Amino acid sequence: MRGMDMTTSRPEAESGFTWPIRVYYEDTDAGGIVFYANYLKYFERARTEWLRACGIDQCRLADETGIMFVVRHTAVDYRAPARLDDQLTIVSRIEKLGRASVDFAQQAWRGDVLLATGDIRVACVERTALKPAALPATVATALERGPVHPDMSTANA
Repeated sequence: MRGMDMTTSRPEAESGFTWPIRVYYEDTDAGGIVFYANYLKYFERARTEWLRACGIDQCRLADETGIMFVVRHTAVDYRAPARLDDQLTIVSRIEKLGRASVDFAQQAWRGDVLLATGDIRVACVERTALKPAALPATVATALERGPVHPDMSTANA
């Protein structure tokens, strides 16, 4: 949807949505390095804030339409470690908007060092049956438009 080189670009040059994350003690393993599964948490937080910046309230969406998002697939490539107190930038963008799914490309940066990349597929499902459901038209439009609150990118700094 938005052109961005997900392998070599620096966060400030990205056209994707950015969200700052601080590494806390609870995020690290015995060696003082961010535990690998926590990158999935960081990516999840950034996607949630990205949706919020697009004007999509997930609780309201579920209550009003019976539709919710679930992660269907993840693939993460780890390139360099993050450590306690590091300030990270998570960059998120849509790679593909399907009828009932959204493919995200995400990156974790520390300054100009790329730490990890993630390809995440999020599926739209009926809340009770957990069966695939089409994205509501208003949600698809909001996702195509992208964040309308660009100042949210610095809200967690």
